[in-house]
Amino acid sequence: MIAYDRFTLTNGLRILVHRDTSTPIVAINILYNVGSRDEQPDRTGFAHLFEHLMFGGSKNIPKYDAPLERVGGENNAFTNNDITNYYLTVPVQNLETAFWLESDRMADLAFSPKSLEVQRNVVVEEFKQNYLNQPYGDAWLLLRPLAYKMHPYQWATIGKDIAHIEQAKMDEVKDFYHRFYNPNNAILTIAGDVDLENIHLLCEKWFGPITKDHPLSRSIPAEPPQTSPRKLEVQRDVPYDAIYKVYHMCDRRNPAYYASDLISDILSGGKSARFYNELIKKRQLFSDINAYITGDIDGGLFVVTGKLIKGVEMAVAEEAINIELGKIRLQEVEEKELQKVKNRVESSLIFSELSVLDKAMNLAYYEWLGEPSLINSTIDRYLAVNAGEIKTEANKILREENCSTLYYYSTQKA
Repeated sequence: MIAYDRFTLTNGLRILVHRDTSTPIVAINILYNVGSRDEQPDRTGFAHLFEHLMFGGSKNIPKYDAPLERVGGENNAFTNNDITNYYLTVPVQNLETAFWLESDRMADLAFSPKSLEVQRNVVVEEFKQNYLNQPYGDAWLLLRPLAYKMHPYQWATIGKDIAHIEQAKMDEVKDFYHRFYNPNNAILTIAGDVDLENIHLLCEKWFGPITKDHPLSRSIPAEPPQTSPRKLEVQRDVPYDAIYKVYHMCDRRNPAYYASDLISDILSGGKSARFYNELIKKRQLFSDINAYITGDIDGGLFVVTGKLIKGVEMAVAEEAINIELGKIRLQEVEEKELQKVKNRVESSLIFSELSVLDKAMNLAYYEWLGEPSLINSTIDRYLAVNAGEIKTEANKILREENCSTLYYYSTQKA
């Protein structure tokens, strides 16, 4: 059981505190409720750009990393479709340094032309290196607009077009910051050997004076149900043919999420899973094949992706996948197999909450979902899923008319 206290400042900043006396390290996590789904179709990649800009210096701190490193701290961040998350760890005696750093860039980020140009170049280079010049790197740039026609999940976190970041103007960047980087659009979590009363004082001292902005009004278009299969073929200079099949599924807060996640584990959760046994080991059709879910706050995707063995026809490989998906739709999974994947999930979740950083990040995430108590009940939700629910969800999701397929052909000769 992970105990926590929760309170909210008058400016809307939500704060959760977990005391862990087993370590001299304190973790601080700030989750901003902004991701690529909050961008405009003609200005994408801004949320990810800000992940970089937030390290470029603020009003009183020209270089974010320097004072943190001097007190033995470490930090990092990530962006996805839904959120931007910043996290750091410091020795407990240097806790206030972390409050100073995080509050200053929330209150008044420095917008110098030099910082914008440096970070813009970093992001552009990342776009080229990871998406344009990497084998199979553009797969999700192709898949998202194939699967989504209305919702902003139709572009990747890096952005839809590299030109959107190359052409970003200073006033556009400032507007994005002032719209989303506010205390009433953020969640602060602290985990470590801390005193709750002291945390209250530090929060009021450093974050309390930051004024909140007007409440955000989002109007994100809902994705209409997919009613017919979609297909796209491309040829690329890659070593092997690959196939990507994505199916629309429920959102992360839907109770059916847990059954959907277990379906992906039944199919590809390790070397005892169905895909490995049937399609790699037995039939030798794929060198690698996986199933996973995206877990988005709005309707997400159930993903199947595999790289074919040289000489295997795409139609044969796809039919083999469809046979395995058909089995989980038609036949209830045996209790022994279901229990095995539940044990795997339980073990994974337990290990994901061992460090104070894990606890701080998970608390912020579950608070963002609107249910912080999930940090103590997520395992139970997985364990409660039965074979009937697995079959029901498989039939909802794994329908051909609900599928978008990318056929990724190699131009390299055998």
